[in-house]
Amino acid sequence: MREDCPPLADANSTDDFYPAAVSPSQPPAISIPRGSRSRLSMLGERLLELLIVFCGVSSVFFVFAIFFFVFREGAGMLLVLDLQKFLFTPDWYPTSLGNVRYGVGALIIGTLSVTVVAIALAVPFGLGAAVFVSEFCGQRTKETLKIVIELLAAIPSVVWGFIGLSVMNPVIQQTFNVPVGLNVLNGAVLLALMSVPIMVSIGEDSLKAVPDSYREAALALGATRWQIVYRVLLPAAKNGLLAAVLLGIGRAIGETMAVLMATGHAINIPSSIFDPVRTLTATIAAELGETSQGSQHYQVLFLIGILLFSITFVVNLCADLVVKGIKKQ
Repeated sequence: MREDCPPLADANSTDDFYPAAVSPSQPPAISIPRGSRSRLSMLGERLLELLIVFCGVSSVFFVFAIFFFVFREGAGMLLVLDLQKFLFTPDWYPTSLGNVRYGVGALIIGTLSVTVVAIALAVPFGLGAAVFVSEFCGQRTKETLKIVIELLAAIPSVVWGFIGLSVMNPVIQQTFNVPVGLNVLNGAVLLALMSVPIMVSIGEDSLKAVPDSYREAALALGATRWQIVYRVLLPAAKNGLLAAVLLGIGRAIGETMAVLMATGHAINIPSSIFDPVRTLTATIAAELGETSQGSQHYQVLFLIGILLFSITFVVNLCADLVVKGIKKQ
């Protein structure tokens, strides 16, 4: 070797390859000079923060404002009516000349009967479709089904009412040999079809939120796909699935036009699913336009709105308590 050649660098040394001020494991820090952000960008960020806060506060304000408006219009009848008779008697004769009676017992039972049957039909189909879309079908089939489900959610409620009136009515009459096809079953089937898209969408999101490590661990233990679903995925996603069911219940309770057109709109305490009924929401929609503002009938209809608010509040409160109990377990 020639003596004037410099010695080779050590293979383990990094001093010859990196400057002294730069470490191979840490990239050089980029310092942003102070004052580089313009006042315009800082002002825009501040305005965006205020807009987000305003949106959050306004949503709460609008809910309380709606409740205040409904309560203001209907609270006057709370001092006049006997609440026991109002809630538990089935006599609804608001336009009687000789004996006016405001009893919503039959309306409450009609609302609950349609809702219960609708949820009994919608929960198996909705959660089953969510499991199928999330875990079993291929990508192309999944996209097709999701488009169909979104189209179901986009159909207006009045169109569902026409379907119940013109399609479901003769089908129920011919299939079950009943004289009237506008009944509890007709309205419940329509409400179930209207609730299924919400359940499928939220249920699928809840199942997708379960970590893949759960599925991989179950497969490593030799579990089949169905065992993974009912032993791993359903317990892990039960909070989201419960929320999906409760949103479906809320959709069923609050629906108006479909049940107005498909349930027969008869004040009746049903003894079977083939009896016509009338719901609370359908009563408000059918009679509010025919009353004079400020009359007792007008105020009682707003009192029914307060009752619907209360039912929704109880459903949400029960859901919150159930979810908290599940989380503690």
